[in-house]
Amino acid sequence: MPVLIYYLLGAALVAYFVAMVLLWRFQERVVFQPPRPVPDPAGAVKVAYTASDGVALHAFVVGDCAKSSFVILAFHGNADLAAWLVPWASRAARETGACVILPEYRGYGGLRGPPTYDGVTLDAQAALGFVREQLGVPPSRTVYFGHSLGSAVAAELAEAAEPRALVLQSPFSSARAMANRMLMPGLGGLWALVSRVHYDTIRRVRAIRAPVSVAHGDRDLVIPVRMGQEVFDAAPQRGELLVVPGAGHNDVDEIGQALYWDWLRRACQARPVAMTL
Repeated sequence: MPVLIYYLLGAALVAYFVAMVLLWRFQERVVFQPPRPVPDPAGAVKVAYTASDGVALHAFVVGDCAKSSFVILAFHGNADLAAWLVPWASRAARETGACVILPEYRGYGGLRGPPTYDGVTLDAQAALGFVREQLGVPPSRTVYFGHSLGSAVAAELAEAAEPRALVLQSPFSSARAMANRMLMPGLGGLWALVSRVHYDTIRRVRAIRAPVSVAHGDRDLVIPVRMGQEVFDAAPQRGELLVVPGAGHNDVDEIGQALYWDWLRRACQARPVAMTL
């Protein structure tokens, strides 16, 4: 019997080691899940630009950025597409008076890939470069918005180049915290060794001065609402927290209705203490 126990224990350790190696190797395929490309949507203008490593990118622009009081640079989630966000962007533009830009990540929407943590970081920087250099929009007129995975992308960009405001919908606190939710004992403790995805929204938010607003559904089964609360609490300058009763991960705006759009309007118009507009 003891020999069998040692054999089973050894097999379990080998299986655990193999699982960790596979996680290290394929984790970005778990984090980034591009849907199949779709035709370009109506109601938006498609613009092209290039990341610093030469990857061709595009974004959809809703509204007139030259005439709008500010621009919302909106990053989507891991299994979403920029094209799918055009209806949301059209409503956001009407409700806030902003021009909305929906950048696409490499590997998504027919762009060359695959998507990676480092690559998506370059993509976000390239989208901001388009806003700054080609549209001439200054930081005082730029709002970063992110949903789900996009909230981490937006928070990282905010630490590197501070916006007027950071607006997050259904954010997660960190990649490590999300890993702890997986059914693999000890994964959180080994995260520093196996991770190639370094999203840490709480740490990024703590480093910026821009007002941070968060919206979250209290029935979100993908990212628990407590993570949204933790992100909001970490901000040195808090905007507004909206918890939508009955909303899940992808329907915060649909369930929240007027409460959501009022929140978004106020979040975008929040002014940093130390920024001159």
